[in-house]
Amino acid sequence: MFAKKIGIDLGTTTILVYVPKKGIIINEPSVVAISLADKRVLAVGKEAKEMLGRTPDTIVARRPLKDGVIADYRTTEAMLRYFLNKALGGMRFFRPEVMVAVPGGITSTERRAVIAATISAGARAAYIIKEPVVAAIGADIPIGSPSGHMIIDIGGGTSEIAVISLGGIVASASVRIGGNKLDTAIQEHVRRKYSMAIGERTAEDVKIRIGSALYLEKKLEMQVKGRDMISGLPRITTVTSDDVTDAVQHELQGIVEKIKEVLHATPPELSADVMEKGMVLSGGSAQLRNLDRLFADATGVPAFVADDPQLCVAKGTGIALENLESYKRSIFSS
Repeated sequence: MFAKKIGIDLGTTTILVYVPKKGIIINEPSVVAISLADKRVLAVGKEAKEMLGRTPDTIVARRPLKDGVIADYRTTEAMLRYFLNKALGGMRFFRPEVMVAVPGGITSTERRAVIAATISAGARAAYIIKEPVVAAIGADIPIGSPSGHMIIDIGGGTSEIAVISLGGIVASASVRIGGNKLDTAIQEHVRRKYSMAIGERTAEDVKIRIGSALYLEKKLEMQVKGRDMISGLPRITTVTSDDVTDAVQHELQGIVEKIKEVLHATPPELSADVMEKGMVLSGGSAQLRNLDRLFADATGVPAFVADDPQLCVAKGTGIALENLESYKRSIFSS
């Protein structure tokens, strides 16, 4: 009766926390700063992200999740505890029920690790639900209807592609390509073309401000600061949107191949539905300019980006939590 319910989108780059009737109350980077001397957590979220690439030898700022799964168990647990406490405020009389969204391609061992970390962080019960399903729920797709809906959820660590009908996944694929791989590709490209090293935060900034999946008629430009690879001194250079398009082509082709695989595995009746309704793009990385056009050109299936794509998974976990009975086919309980 009094148990509080919390939905968590446990992303590689961002954690979103959803509380029914309040909506999304936390939207912070999934970064933790730790003191190496005594293994103490110094900062979590926004504060820790500010430290990325700027810490002395005694402090390490890291992302405890890699490719959508837990890479560092104890740090993930500390991070979850911090966000649960922040979400509950002073209301700690009752331990909350928590639903966590995880990648569709997660193994049973990885799934157990998420449940264990959530319970250790203070949850009374932990539920695990696949990201494509909650992304579709959050994007207002009627997944319970007997017709095919295709969702492509592109996050920081993974891209999830699924065709959903009658509340279940009919065909799906998960590929470990997301916003982080695009950032790394931009860093590599700038290093090769301009002989300049830039940090991951700068690469992310370039992607957001001038990035495009297709070449733009009117090029965008941006000044970027970094370190000259030859002299080792600080330097400023101008990077264009074409540079970003060149840099990310290979990674985006990896996602396109997986989309084609899922379309090949989709039964004909559902393929007709997908063709009629189009593919829905969700996830933070779906906001890359012209990504929908790239996918539509490559597959011949119309594509469009959901409203507030980066919030779809978190909203979906909250809705699924409020309607556990309706979605129990898609949920793994603790």
